[in-house]
Amino acid sequence: MSEPNQEIEFETHPDHYRHWRLEIEGATARLVWDVREDAPLRPGYVLKLNTYDLGVDIELADAVQRLRFEHPEVRAVAITSGKEKVFSAGANIHMLGSSSHSFKVNFCKFTNETRLAIEDACRNSGQRYLAACKGVTAGGGYELALACDEILLVDDGNSAVSLPEVPLLGVLPGTGGLTRIVDKRLVRRDLADVFCTLAEGVRGDRARRWRLVDHVAPRSRFQDLVDERLQALSQDLPRREGPGVNLLPLKAEIGSDRYAYRCLTVDLDRRERVATITLKGPEGPPPANAAALRAQGSDAYLFRIFRELDDAICRLRFNEEEIGLLLLKSAGDPEQVVAHDEALLSLAGEDWFAREILLSMARTLRRLDTTARSIFALVEPDSCFAGSLLEAALAADRTYALDDPERPLRMILSSVNLGACPMGHDLARLQVRLLHDVAAWDRLSGQVKAGEHPAFDAAGAVETGLVTIAADDIDYEDEVRVAIEERASLSPDALTGMEASLRFPGPENMETKVFGRLSAWQNWIFQRPNAVGEKGALKLYGRPERPSFDWRRT
Repeated sequence: MSEPNQEIEFETHPDHYRHWRLEIEGATARLVWDVREDAPLRPGYVLKLNTYDLGVDIELADAVQRLRFEHPEVRAVAITSGKEKVFSAGANIHMLGSSSHSFKVNFCKFTNETRLAIEDACRNSGQRYLAACKGVTAGGGYELALACDEILLVDDGNSAVSLPEVPLLGVLPGTGGLTRIVDKRLVRRDLADVFCTLAEGVRGDRARRWRLVDHVAPRSRFQDLVDERLQALSQDLPRREGPGVNLLPLKAEIGSDRYAYRCLTVDLDRRERVATITLKGPEGPPPANAAALRAQGSDAYLFRIFRELDDAICRLRFNEEEIGLLLLKSAGDPEQVVAHDEALLSLAGEDWFAREILLSMARTLRRLDTTARSIFALVEPDSCFAGSLLEAALAADRTYALDDPERPLRMILSSVNLGACPMGHDLARLQVRLLHDVAAWDRLSGQVKAGEHPAFDAAGAVETGLVTIAADDIDYEDEVRVAIEERASLSPDALTGMEASLRFPGPENMETKVFGRLSAWQNWIFQRPNAVGEKGALKLYGRPERPSFDWRRT
């Protein structure tokens, strides 16, 4: 179980890393994985064999983000081990065995989001990653390697890659490994079946022939191979001109029932199991050009508010397990939000920093999409749900609007709503909202592309499909109150499954498969006696006793 009242912090800095070293060498970098055994996130287990817990992955997520913003000169990154005979034995099993069900599932989700951030950097930021696997590469260690563009393995008779969760632990790889080997690396299904039931894994040239790794070399030549592949990966990538931008601390004030950031607040009502997230609109005009945006740095409005939202989501996931409903509100001038959106988009075509801000916003919104909490958006006369902030409302499961003719609200579209911050399956949230009405999507996207910014009052928002229910000032509070009370009365397990099934209509891809399958299967497996019972495989790992299974299939 998580330690009572132990708040998990998600901000860190390379000066405070305990498990990673970030080494910059011109256009290349090395992320050295060297876990301190005696420095777990919480007491009760030892991080042997470069195993990782959430604290290790928080540092990795920070390093990946800093490489994108603070080191634009870096074009190729090698993830290597600081241990001589092990790359990583994966997630720490004793940590998982002693954690709550909610923590286990959110841990798997966070680690997958970190690996998706690596893939996003490879795809969109001109930074390529390789995994230099010198020694045992098992479970989550191999899953991290799978997120990289290339995997290199020492051919020494001992080094192997493996996904041993099924034969050893009675669970699944928690970070999308099963999906990545067949969808990303195109490993043949029958070979993947053999691989995933071999606890000892696959070594050397056999691993290369099965497409589990890209290159192998004897130990005497392995470092030369790493250097060669780093240089090869860094070639022909676009250069990102200009100095990096420091990621300054958010300096949130975290109280017992309130998170206070500069651009948003989170108010906790634990009795009702509700968290109200209020997004504040910009206080001034957008930067006039790339130099002005660079001068604002990590305090640029859109960058800051989405960094704050990302931190708040992570805190709620791990520190507030019983909060079941997120209420999204906003306050400010919607026209100003649109102005900031359009300014950022106008710069993103040529300026790497503007483009990275946009990619960071998209990752935060995708984290919101996959958060296993009900989400309602409340649109009121002083709201600024426009453009990029409207994306948060479009991520909600329902949207309620106050229809007051004397104080009409305004919901405004910007170019961001056309797919600049896509969902995990690469569709715009507005497009997903209008899958039933392709003509409306074509009309609205055409207007925005022509330089217009369609604006809607409550009635127009309902008619267009941006709002679920609009109520007048007499009925609005009761409508919202009843909806909140009803939601709080329903099974959180059923709601998690329902929301995960409803939020991603349209085509699937690797990312949505990973999250959908983890939501369904890992939630189920992590509660079954075969895994977590007193004689379950996860509970007995490392002990002499063998697990006892209920052999009935469902």
